[in-house]
Amino acid sequence: MKQRIAEILLNYTKRKSTSKNLKPSAVLVPLFCREGQYYILFTQRSNEVEFHKGEVCFPGGTFQPGDISLLQTALRESEEEIGLKSEDVEILGELDDAITVTSGYVISPYVASIPHPYLFKVNPGEIKQIISVPLSAMMEEVSFRRGEDMQTIEGETIPVYYYEYKGHIIWGATARILKQFIDLLRDESGALC
Repeated sequence: MKQRIAEILLNYTKRKSTSKNLKPSAVLVPLFCREGQYYILFTQRSNEVEFHKGEVCFPGGTFQPGDISLLQTALRESEEEIGLKSEDVEILGELDDAITVTSGYVISPYVASIPHPYLFKVNPGEIKQIISVPLSAMMEEVSFRRGEDMQTIEGETIPVYYYEYKGHIIWGATARILKQFIDLLRDESGALC
């Protein structure tokens, strides 16, 4: 399945944000296989971070002057947050840029394969916990909800999406990234697993 995901992403042309007023950032969308099933790794942010306190998101963060690329940003931030070393990450492809409405970031998401099991080292100043969710659970309609509220992003009005898994709510830019990933997998194969 990892190869199928890589092929889908290879054949997809990423849409980049054209806004100049947003802070560049990047995240990993980490996937791993456990007992024949694929999982997506999320983090729950601590209450000590400046933005998005307590939210469920992908590991990553803000582009720094020393970063040579947004991919390096995603890898550096993932190591800082959860101890995921860049040499243990296999990049499968990219998804569309996503914009955070309230904090003014443009996020470049990189879908990645990571090993399992893995000895993570959580930075408690940034991350409260790691959450592993079966990809199949995220693809089920019962986990997805289209909110009644709307957001305008780069002139386009879109609904707010929500995913829920065992009491964890995924919304905002993270939910838009997740929805795009799941939609790409469904468009290609009808169903993934």
